[in-house]
Amino acid sequence: MRCPVLVFRWLSAAALAFAFLSKAPAQRPVRPNAADLHDAIKRLSVLGSVLYVAAHPDDENQRFISYCANEKRLHTTYVSLTRGDGGQNLIGAEFGEALGVLRTQELLMARAIDGGHQRFSRANDFGYSKTPDETFRVWDKDAVLADLVQVIRETQPDIIVNRFSHDKNTRTHGHHTASAMLAVEAFHLANRPDAYPEQLAWHLPWQPRRLFFNTSWFFFGGREAFEKMDKSHLFSIDAGVYLPLKGKSNTEVAAEARSMHRCQGFGSLSARGEALEYFDLVEGDRPKSNDLFEGINTTWTRLPGGAPIGELLAQIDRSFRSDNPAASVPDLVRALQLIRALPDSHWKRLKAAETEAVIRGCLGLYLEASTIETGASPGQAVRLRLEGIYRSAPESSLSVRLESVRIEPGLFDTACAYALALNRPWTLSKTVRLPDDIPFTAPFWLRQPYTAGMYAVDSLPWRTLPETPRALRVRWRLSVGGVPIEYETEIATKTEEPALGEVWQPFCVLPPAFVEFTEPCYLVRKASPIRIPVTLRVRAFRDSIHCRLRLLAPAEWKVALSNSAPETFLARKDQEWTYTFYIDAPKGPDLAMLRAEVEVNGKPCTDRLVEVRYDHIPPQYILLPAQARAVRLDLNTTARSVGYYMGAGDDGPDALRRMGCQVTLLEDRDMQPDALRKYDAIVLGIRAYNTRDALKRHQPLLFEYAQNGGTLVVQYNNSFDLVTPQVAPLPLRLSRTRVTDETAEMRILQPKHPALTTPNSIGPADFDGWVQERGLYFPDQWDAQFTPLLACNDPGEPSAEGALLVAPYGKGYIVYTGLAFFRQFPAGVPGAYRLFANLVSLKRR
Repeated sequence: MRCPVLVFRWLSAAALAFAFLSKAPAQRPVRPNAADLHDAIKRLSVLGSVLYVAAHPDDENQRFISYCANEKRLHTTYVSLTRGDGGQNLIGAEFGEALGVLRTQELLMARAIDGGHQRFSRANDFGYSKTPDETFRVWDKDAVLADLVQVIRETQPDIIVNRFSHDKNTRTHGHHTASAMLAVEAFHLANRPDAYPEQLAWHLPWQPRRLFFNTSWFFFGGREAFEKMDKSHLFSIDAGVYLPLKGKSNTEVAAEARSMHRCQGFGSLSARGEALEYFDLVEGDRPKSNDLFEGINTTWTRLPGGAPIGELLAQIDRSFRSDNPAASVPDLVRALQLIRALPDSHWKRLKAAETEAVIRGCLGLYLEASTIETGASPGQAVRLRLEGIYRSAPESSLSVRLESVRIEPGLFDTACAYALALNRPWTLSKTVRLPDDIPFTAPFWLRQPYTAGMYAVDSLPWRTLPETPRALRVRWRLSVGGVPIEYETEIATKTEEPALGEVWQPFCVLPPAFVEFTEPCYLVRKASPIRIPVTLRVRAFRDSIHCRLRLLAPAEWKVALSNSAPETFLARKDQEWTYTFYIDAPKGPDLAMLRAEVEVNGKPCTDRLVEVRYDHIPPQYILLPAQARAVRLDLNTTARSVGYYMGAGDDGPDALRRMGCQVTLLEDRDMQPDALRKYDAIVLGIRAYNTRDALKRHQPLLFEYAQNGGTLVVQYNNSFDLVTPQVAPLPLRLSRTRVTDETAEMRILQPKHPALTTPNSIGPADFDGWVQERGLYFPDQWDAQFTPLLACNDPGEPSAEGALLVAPYGKGYIVYTGLAFFRQFPAGVPGAYRLFANLVSLKRR
């Protein structure tokens, strides 16, 4: 039995070894072609490592990552300190935790293309930050630094490269500068045994040789200024090289990888030709040449006893046959034995796992562990299908035997001692019962309560991982030419789709049932009855469960049952049941957190399921606490019918329904004068002018609607990539101004304006309790007919008066607002609801 240290190290090396052989998601069996295998064999001779450091998904330089991984064949890792939870989403309605999961997977898909590996810290992306000092006030700086030190010790980079400058005076996102500052500190701490000694049970201290800053024109005021500046102190590489085994330029690979960041709108055109990248030395000895790795031994001679291995691998490279990769297997097995005989080290473990993966590929060894079930819950039986076959044989006789198969965690173990015959599959069908304590496969960093700045992860080895390790897996013990080799495969779901053929996705382990509120927020308005209905929905994740619901609320909010008892029996998986409780709200203004629980066969389940599904990532299943906000507030609205034209996706339509409005989601076909005339107000969703190209056609009709007496409310848009330069019928210029301090004083400039008085009187208290930020991309210039109603600013910055602009237009109104209503509505912020109700209720009198 391996000790915990070796188990984790072995798993890490094995997981990394297969990444460079497979372009498919991890759950699909590896199927490398001859070019992939030849590239992998060349990679076996390179013992060098690079760590790239930045703050968010999409911060990374794919050109450099791909250059290191594919041209230089260095072990290349990108560590993103956050998962991008606080960003925006161009392709859907995921924000916060769900957006972080989506962006995590987009990073993993990018790494599957550019050949890099991915790591994270526990830092939570709390939104835009203007200074590193502000960032460190929200993050636990020491915890994030510890995670970065852990990544350095795990990956043992020879050089570290920062995406951003560590100069505190650099004008950029505070997270960016903070990531670079932490990298400088970690560079000096990682080799000190007294720094984070709890990590030493898993990783040894390590000292990188150099730290660089990957600079560019962005930091010097533009491309023209950068071209003119003296760059003699900088190092440069041409990242536009051609990669013959891929049939692509490195920049083409990088563009494909960057285009995986779809939710950020970073689809990129491919390019070919010279592409210079520049680097400034921050720490370590200065190379005398242009080589970032000058003086760093990246050959097998860096390991005692490694020279013969390097010579043998060079011979294997020279003699590789693309028409018969298996011809390399006998020598690869010899190389594996020599590597295993070396003293234990990081490179021994990593290269042994890589060599085993290359042997598997050269043999055409296909190992599958699959089920037709999408998932199961603890204690449930699952029918598995195992298949093993090798399809390519060396010309010399070489036995390939399946010695044993073990289904983890401890579910099945059999000694096979079976001699595999060329191109003849070995199969086994087996039903196993999942342990009652098997961990769920949902994102691990969301399983404990967390703060705006940090996620809580108890398991030290898991803290920097990109996704939850799967407990359900198969270990295949084979012997190749008498040499034992063990492979590991995750159990995955395989189905046949008529339109797609073979479809793979991760097999998930989740609770037997999920419970959720049908609304994320409940408003008890002054004109509403004090008693409100609260409906819970239960969904079964297995057959035959008895459910009993509970609604938990503070004592001031009295819970009452419907006529029937809150329990039922669900016979089938995916069957749903709803039950309505009633709550008597307190008479005065109040805010409460409601929680739901479903007892399943005597055991409580307290999670709701959030599914994230897009065609460029594997399906994601997120478990979050089943809870909702209830708000008792003084809110009125005179708008009865509102049309909503969605942009990138937000909660605006549901928020308006909670206010008492009848909401129609407008489609392009609805944009007709007669159809629009019936609405009291029309609202454009967030980033509509960035995402809805049809607005170029619809805009005259919308302006005409306002001119004829309607109220048109335009919510925030990015100041770039607009589908049309005009977002209003009157001159208005968007800027990059944003106020990130959600507690920043909100100054009321026109207290008697109807947008601030009717039907709700808006005062300073309405801006209490806002979350993440005040707003973003405020206009900085506007026509004199616009009236700025509010002003705010971050500390030390000038007043920004473009947060809310209202202009009379013909018989109606044009409203432009950069306030972050899309963040406030799901959080149940009372003042945001009251103010937005005023905006849609505006009428010329």
